[in-house]
Amino acid sequence: MTDLTGKTAIVIGAAGDHNMGQVIARALAAAGAKTMVSGRKRDPLEALASEIGGEAVTCDLTSRADVDALFDGVAARHGKVDIAINATGWGLMKPWADVTDEDLAAMVALQFTGVHHMLNACLRTMTGGGSVIQISSATTQCLIYDHAAYIGTKAGSEALIRCFANQYGPLGIRANVVSPGLTATPMAAAAVATPGLEAAFAKEYPLGRIGTADDIAHTVLWLCDDRTFVTGQNIQANGGLTLRRNPRPEEIAASVGAAMAAAAQ
Repeated sequence: MTDLTGKTAIVIGAAGDHNMGQVIARALAAAGAKTMVSGRKRDPLEALASEIGGEAVTCDLTSRADVDALFDGVAARHGKVDIAINATGWGLMKPWADVTDEDLAAMVALQFTGVHHMLNACLRTMTGGGSVIQISSATTQCLIYDHAAYIGTKAGSEALIRCFANQYGPLGIRANVVSPGLTATPMAAAAVATPGLEAAFAKEYPLGRIGTADDIAHTVLWLCDDRTFVTGQNIQANGGLTLRRNPRPEEIAASVGAAMAAAAQ
């Protein structure tokens, strides 16, 4: 069992009700970590912090000033940062030709530049070593249509983590990626609720089901444990999806059509 008593943790991307960041934050707090939850919406952050006995700090990951203030503030109050987890993301699904320059700029700012900001702040505040975890996506390995901007920037964040792990391992900092597949979270709720869609994906998972936020939280806890001798890795916490592939659009359409036809009978 992972014991994080005495550790100070930051979870970025925990402002969405029941999202992956919130589930991770609850797991860290239950393991004993003093947990700081962060995101762009104060009210849900404060409610979560009250629930888990942590602290809430608003932060826009795309702002270097915000990220620096978050990490420096935690280090000033608690001495150092031990654990930093970035669970932010924007699941843009859009035909390639329809992706605008504004879409690309926003995606890069959140899913690449923002990760760089976080790693800079970790380097400054993880004075006793620690664990950095970036939530990425199995889609960087198992491609899916109309998702290129998301996939490309997530892949870029994975490269940043590898570089950081390689260069700063001597400081005792472990840096890893966790890559879910399709996961039952609020970001994917509309898709998962579509009749037949989950079935189209689940058949590609050797373990027979799509993931949950709890699955990801368990993996995160393992990586946070100082006994885990792992760094620079991309942990594919997706039930074996990367042994296979994501379904093609025509397969998804066929599964959805069959489910809707069955429901209409």
